[in-house]
Amino acid sequence: MSTLTVVLAADGSAMVEENLEHAAQLEGLEDAGHAGTEHAEPVAFGFIGPFAWVSLAMLCFIAILLWKGVPKLIAGGLDKKIAEIKSQLDEAKTLRAEAEALRKEYADKIANAEKDAAAMLEHARHEADNIVAKAESDSTAMVARRQKMAEDKIAGAERAAIDELRAKAARASAAGAAAIIAQKHDSGADRALVDQTIANL
Repeated sequence: MSTLTVVLAADGSAMVEENLEHAAQLEGLEDAGHAGTEHAEPVAFGFIGPFAWVSLAMLCFIAILLWKGVPKLIAGGLDKKIAEIKSQLDEAKTLRAEAEALRKEYADKIANAEKDAAAMLEHARHEADNIVAKAESDSTAMVARRQKMAEDKIAGAERAAIDELRAKAARASAAGAAAIIAQKHDSGADRALVDQTIANL
């Protein structure tokens, strides 16, 4: 058995003996007292009662707390906690402001992207309309050129055919005239014609 256990056991037995003696004294007082007398409260030094002891103990406790600076420690702990909470609130405000800025930035980017997409679509439509219009004008010009070329070819073919017909007609006329002249004119007619021509000269 350790020394602390022995001391505690000794203190416990001493307290039990004191309580027994006190109970015996109270029983003796009750036996000696009269039926009509009131129970007397224990007092120390003739004027300090139980309430005064409690008040004195509380005052001592409060004085010890003040002497050890417990209120300052509590106030310091509360101030530190308040500072931490304020720091967390400031950090939360900063994070919220950054989040709002990022949200606004992405909203602006989305709006700009939509505007750019609309502008690109409009530009593409304009380019497509220009290409279609140019293709139509080019095809119209090409058709007109082809038509003129065909008309020129047809006119050339017509002129060539007419010229060929005229040549054939001229050859046929010349041949017919030569045949008629050969049949109708003899050497005497030729001599007369030559003489008339010479006379005219």
